[in-house]
Amino acid sequence: YNAFIDPNLIITVLRNLISNAIKFTSENGTITVDCVKENDIYVVSVIDTGLGMSQDTIGKLFRIDVNMTTLGTSQEKGTGLGLILCKEFVVLNGGKIWVESELGKGSTFKFSLPIAKVMNEND
Repeated sequence: YNAFIDPNLIITVLRNLISNAIKFTSENGTITVDCVKENDIYVVSVIDTGLGMSQDTIGKLFRIDVNMTTLGTSQEKGTGLGLILCKEFVVLNGGKIWVESELGKGSTFKFSLPIAKVMNEND
């Protein structure tokens, strides 16, 4: 199966999500990147054992109209602007992005990409 994507945009999304996972995960934590095929999409996940987020914080992510600053495990500042760009880049590639998280239990950022339907000459 193939996905027709702009690789530069998707690499940027992955780089940002992995960078955020590093920022919010302690030194002995783990970060996992996974990709699974679900029906007609790929779902890419960046899973960390970091700080996690409250439902209130989750509701503010991916929104340009909300100004929020969070601190990483080494007091690095995060503004959320990278996630807004990630959302735009994923949408431009025909996908969706979302997060599953619980405060103190880590976060899983997921995004979908459509699987390309390649027609052969007999179709």
